[in-house]
Amino acid sequence: MENQSTHQLSGSYLPPKSSETLQQSGKDEVIEVSVRLNRKKALPSPAPAGALLSRPDYETQYGADAAAAELVETFAHSHGLTTVDIDLARRTIQLKGTVSEFEAAFNVQLMTNGSYRLLNGAIHIPESLKDIIAGVFGLDNKPIARPMFQVAKKDGKVVSHAAAPQAFTPVELAALYDFPTGVSGKGQCIAIIELGGGFRNKDITQYFNGLSLHAPNVKAISVDNAKNSPGTADGADGEVMLDIEVAGAVAPGAKIAVYFAPNTDKGFLDAITKAIHDTTNKPSVISISWGSAELNWTPQALDNFNESFKTAAALGITICIASGDSGSRDGETDGKVHVDFPASSPYVLACGGTRLTVDNNTLTSEVVWHDADDSASGGGVSDYFALPDYQANAGVPLSISTKFKGRGLPDVAGDADPDTGYKVLVDGQEMVIGGTSAVAPLMAGLIALLNEKTKSPAGFINPKIYANPSICRDITGGDNKTTSAKTGYTAGPGWDACSGLGVLSRLS
Repeated sequence: MENQSTHQLSGSYLPPKSSETLQQSGKDEVIEVSVRLNRKKALPSPAPAGALLSRPDYETQYGADAAAAELVETFAHSHGLTTVDIDLARRTIQLKGTVSEFEAAFNVQLMTNGSYRLLNGAIHIPESLKDIIAGVFGLDNKPIARPMFQVAKKDGKVVSHAAAPQAFTPVELAALYDFPTGVSGKGQCIAIIELGGGFRNKDITQYFNGLSLHAPNVKAISVDNAKNSPGTADGADGEVMLDIEVAGAVAPGAKIAVYFAPNTDKGFLDAITKAIHDTTNKPSVISISWGSAELNWTPQALDNFNESFKTAAALGITICIASGDSGSRDGETDGKVHVDFPASSPYVLACGGTRLTVDNNTLTSEVVWHDADDSASGGGVSDYFALPDYQANAGVPLSISTKFKGRGLPDVAGDADPDTGYKVLVDGQEMVIGGTSAVAPLMAGLIALLNEKTKSPAGFINPKIYANPSICRDITGGDNKTTSAKTGYTAGPGWDACSGLGVLSRLS
């Protein structure tokens, strides 16, 4: 294979937004790379109701082909690379070698800005493997996502539970939203993807004791050598503890598996595929509260993540993802609107944000979350993923930026305003946290309850809720227009790009 022609891997390179001083990456640095393989055959989409695949059946029919994987191995070994792992269900081969060996193998130059590696052009693969390799991840290792949580503060100080009478415990919110009672999520596993931070068991025990609940069974799972690494309350621990405490309080009978991965597109994707294909813990729902605007991702990342979510749909796994905390701009400052990925995938439940008003334990009003400082429910129209069939009659507008007929998000919404946020415990400190980060685990907990109640996985629920939008309580007030984007969206009757179809509490 040494002298054969090469093929440029489509969508493997994203030019940097701005110029920065780069130098050649260290040639002898040892790195690991994930090579994603194509399926044996195309996976039908969406998965027909009542025709879910088991994980073994999926691998047999739609996983990677063993002979194809062997061809990739032969190519890799000819360049001095070694095989760390092959997983045909995940369609992933993990390779290890030096920067110089990977540069030679994939005909690419790796640079560094002093903090992380960057590609200096597209990845190339042998012409003979162009129909086998779907993506190559890990040559660059720049941070790809941010957590979608916001801490409530007053005069620059973190607000305690006692100083936030308008905030809620997840148990109180579940009651206000009329979540199912008489079930606890028993027999379910909620997977949570984390790209930093960690949890302390003593915090979990203390928090759930305070709620008069048994602490859930929480298991940390290492992906790509990342570990449960708790730090300080003002870091990523806030995201980790928020996710565990919200999901666990809503569904205390469910097992919680937390997949810790590096904050790179490789780490993120590896964690997702690990969770989907975990035959030990077998998650029925996955909560993700990390992401960034679509324009920050390579097309190969957008496509490979999306195909993984399509796999989850076929297996009956519900994916709940935060839609973003910066309104219509999604953290970008180019004066345009953007939506967040991976929430923009058509195979996930994108979760937007609201603000509650409660009087005497009764919900009196609920509007789109939007603070004056560009903190607001993420939402809009994808510039990459086409409008899915289930949204054909939802009234999704064309993308403001590109006029593309794209997937609209969010799909549903829930309490996200930090001022009416969630009472949590992080590294021994009482905090009130909001953001759409909280809505993803809230919905994941709800799905676990519904799965136990119906004795079957809810799975890919988007077609069902769009076919029967009355099962959601519509949010018709507010907007997510932001100063930086100079435009955005306004809530109204039916689906909108601020709160989706509204608040979900049932599926029938």
